[in-house]
Order: sequence, then C-alpha cells, then structure tokens
Amino acid sequence: MSTTLRFGPELRRLRQEAGLTLTEFSAALNYDKGHLSKVERGERSASPELARRCDTFLCANGELQRLVVRAETDSGTGEALDTSGLWPVGRRAVLSAGAGALTDLALKLGGQASSAAAPLLPSFRAQFDQLRKLGQSTAPKVLLPLLETQTLTVAGLAADAPSVARAPALLLASRFAEFTGWMAQEAGDSGAALGWTGEAAELARAGGDSHLGSYALVRRALVTLYGGDAAGTVSLARRAQSGELPPRIRGLAAQREAQGHALVGDERACLRSLDRARELLDSDDARSDAEPVIGTIHVSDPAAMTTGWCLHDLGRPKAAAEVLDRECRRLPSHALRTRARYGFRRSLAHAASGEVERACTIAGELLGVMPAVPSATVNSDIRRLARELSRFRSNRAVRDLQPALARVLAPAQD
Repeated sequence: MSTTLRFGPELRRLRQEAGLTLTEFSAALNYDKGHLSKVERGERSASPELARRCDTFLCANGELQRLVVRAETDSGTGEALDTSGLWPVGRRAVLSAGAGALTDLALKLGGQASSAAAPLLPSFRAQFDQLRKLGQSTAPKVLLPLLETQTLTVAGLAADAPSVARAPALLLASRFAEFTGWMAQEAGDSGAALGWTGEAAELARAGGDSHLGSYALVRRALVTLYGGDAAGTVSLARRAQSGELPPRIRGLAAQREAQGHALVGDERACLRSLDRARELLDSDDARSDAEPVIGTIHVSDPAAMTTGWCLHDLGRPKAAAEVLDRECRRLPSHALRTRARYGFRRSLAHAASGEVERACTIAGELLGVMPAVPSATVNSDIRRLARELSRFRSNRAVRDLQPALARVLAPAQD
C-alpha cells in the first residue's frame, strides 16, 4: 500500500482512538468535514499543513507528517524553493573554482593592493553596513553585482596590506561574502548561496577567525531548511554548536536546529533547542562596534521570533499567531525584507487558525512591498498562504486578496 493510501486509515484510527467524531475533529482543526472524510478514505491527499495540525492535535509524534513527506518523496513532488519572478543569478568564475578560490585570487592581486588597506577599511566597513540596510528595501539583483565586486576588492586589499590590517580586511571580506550568499539565496540561486558561504568561511579562516567560519554552517542550514531537508538542517546546525564557539553563533545554530525539528513535528526536540537558543542569546555579550553583528540585526528577540515560526510548523497556529503578533510589532518600519519574512508567516498562522479576515489584512499590507524586495524564501510562505486561503474561496476578503497574491507569485515577464 502506498504512503498516500496509508495516511487516511492511520488518521481515522488515531481520531477514533481519541474518541472524536469527524464533526468534532473538523471543528477542532477548522477544516471542512467533507474534505477530512475524503482524506480518511484516501480519495484526497493531505497537505503538509493538514498533516502537521492533525499530528499535533492527535499527539502522533510526527508519524502523520512523515507519511506525507514520504508520499511526496516517492512521487517526486516535494516542494522546492520557489524562484518564479526572480532574477537568475549566475555563479561567477571565482566560485566555479571551489571554496577558497576567492582567497587565492586575492593573494594574486598583491601588486594591486597596498598599505592603503588600513585607511580604506573603515570606509568599506561603513559601506557594508549601508548595503545591509539597503538589503532590507532593495531587490537582490540590484545588490548582487556590487556585493560580489566589493567582496573581491576587500579581499584584494588584504593581500599586500601590513599585518595589522590584513586580518581585519580578510574578516570584513568574509562578511561581504556571507551577505552575498544570503542575497543569492533570496534571488533563488541556492548553488551560488552555498558557494559564497563557502568562500566566507575560507576568508574568515585566512583572517584567523575559525569561529566566524563556523557561522557558515548556520547559513548552509538555512539553505537546507528552505529546501525541506529537515535532517540536513539539524545535522549542520548541531555542528555549529561546539562549546568552543561564541554564544551568539551557538544560539543562532540552536534556533536553526529547532526549525529543523519543527519541520518533522518533533516538538520536544524543537522546544529543547529553543530553550538552549534563548539561554545562549540572552547571555551573549560578544556584540561590539569593532565587528559587524553576526546574523539578523533587525529582530530584537530572535529566539522569541523563531518560537513563533516553529509553533506554526508544529501544528499550533493559534499559539504561533500570538507570538508573531507580538514580535512583528517590534520590527523597525524600514526593515521591509524582515517584515515580509515574518509577516507572511504571521498571516499564515492566522489563516491556519481560522482568522481569515485577519490573515488577509496582514498579507494585503505586505504584498505591496514585495516588488521592492522580491524573495524566493518569502515566496515559499506566500505560496503556502495561497493554498491555505484557497479553502475559504467564498470569503470576500480572500477573493479580494487573490489578484495581489497571483501577481506576486506569477513568473516575471521579459
């Protein structure tokens, strides 16, 4: 029997063991009774969202979710990162040579670099801060060419710089490379994202900071997370939690591990990781003006925001909405990309809780900014929101929102 056909009978068995009628179960989940009946009979397949909710409500320890994941894997229909409407970022020749190529190339530019590196570094550092701000309100395709050029330029300055300036230049170049990788991922090119992240690690090691290189594992885990690879996400995140690493890196890694556990419905492991992340990030005093802050600079309480994110994946949308409502209100108004990222997850949580009008209001406010900050990663949640809202087609708010949803998700026209 296929995994698709096994899901329905298993769901019915668990529901009956819980002493619930189909009417009671559909009311608790805020799902149409007829749809659930067809799912139980194997006439309709279950979405990952429905599986998560059923799993949580029936305390199935992730088994229902695993059936859906196996069904999608067997049929080859597992959801991939949505890149529609985004600029295709080609990997530069320096990346095709493999990790470390950028550092090698910088050393070959020694004749073009000079002792001018030291006085130029503050200017490049200020530029990096500005580019991070621009990343919140600018399309990745606009920033990527500049980021790639500046990464190579700063690495080149390090080649013949005095020893006192060489390491700081390489470390700053690594931060440029890491941010370039993030913008590449936002543009939908996971290969380039991983390539630039690898270069960031090599540059950091060349600059004498193996800790910063370890942050590349956290970034790689984000790529696997959006690719739906929960096991890979957890594995990479655990590798970045060595006791020798700074607490901020370990805290960010613990958050990523929690998100990986949430993908497969392992609530106990997820909450343990979140507790560890909160403890590490609260104790972190490593931030200083001398180095750019690692990770997000716009989320005041990353552990709390990640908790809201995970609660939705764990099938607890109402609790997720409460947390995300609170945390999203604390985001700065200029951080459009961050507001969109967590705002659509917030809208998704409200929709899953049956608060359809509220979900549409939140999404409607955000859809207007998406042309300015197109994002392959955010689009994955917008697609999930569109599917969630499709269950309420007769709702006026949903009908009014659908054209705007379709415009954002439609492939770009040349």
